[in-house]
Formats: sequence, C-alpha cells, structure tokens
Amino acid sequence: MIELSSAGRAGTPDEVGNVGALLMGPDGAFITGSDFLMDGGVTAAYWYGDLAPT
Repeated sequence: MIELSSAGRAGTPDEVGNVGALLMGPDGAFITGSDFLMDGGVTAAYWYGDLAPT
C-alpha cells in the first residue's frame, strides 16, 4: 500500500516533527481547527488511485 502511494515510502519522525514545529511556531499562528493528513498520499491512492476498491 505504501509503495503505491504518491510518496512511495513511510514518513519519518523528523517529517512529523516539522509539522508540529510549524503548528507551534510563529508561521502557524493563524492555523486553527485543521486536520493534517500525513500519510504520503495513501488515502488518495486508496480512494482515487491504484488502490481504489473495485
């Protein structure tokens, strides 16, 4: 499943930390009430791409 996603790999702890740093830092001050899907495109591939159920 991961290999067929856009990223083609799993995320790293540093990548998750970068999103956390963005949200807690001054650049994320106006971001509120948002969901960030960090799956490298797996969900999109499941619903609309090669992984879509038939």
